[in-house]
Amino acid sequence: MKLSDKKRLQILDAAQGLFYQYGLDQTSMDTVSSHAGVSKRTVYNHFSSKEVLFHAILDRMLEKVANVSIIEFDSTCPIQAQLTDIATQEVALLTSSEFLKIGKIAFMQMLQQPELAKSLSANSIGCMTYFSEFLMQASAAGALKITDADYAAKQFVYQLKSFTFYPLLYGFEEVSDIAMNRAIEETVMMFIARYQT
Repeated sequence: MKLSDKKRLQILDAAQGLFYQYGLDQTSMDTVSSHAGVSKRTVYNHFSSKEVLFHAILDRMLEKVANVSIIEFDSTCPIQAQLTDIATQEVALLTSSEFLKIGKIAFMQMLQQPELAKSLSANSIGCMTYFSEFLMQASAAGALKITDADYAAKQFVYQLKSFTFYPLLYGFEEVSDIAMNRAIEETVMMFIARYQT
């Protein structure tokens, strides 16, 4: 790895920790350079502004959580079991430390920058990268009856988020393994009750 690339990583690592702990507004580029062990000039050589640095951090963090195992529809397997597998994988992502860090770092900025919220919502993460296609195939096979797969996919994921990701992000509730398992089971049952043939 070239020295320039190494310094870039040092800057990203330092800034990520600082933004997570103190927020974007409370972190100066001077503080980033100090924690990264590089000069302020070096920071600006890599990132022209704090906002550019912020987006680079988000992009890097999103890449870390982007690799999910695609669960393909299997007509020989009960739909409840397949939906449970998808929900279990999704909850593992939503409650992972990396995903929660993204949420915490991005949340305050989204209130100030509506365009950031739109940008992040446009990023398909987790099962949203394949779930609509899965639901269309399940519907075509007669396992479910869905006319708007994109809407149904959001219903499924937003339900899971409400009981797992958001309580952890805002810190108003501990989410135990029992609570996570219940969220998965109830989400799948409600989804099947709504879309069963």
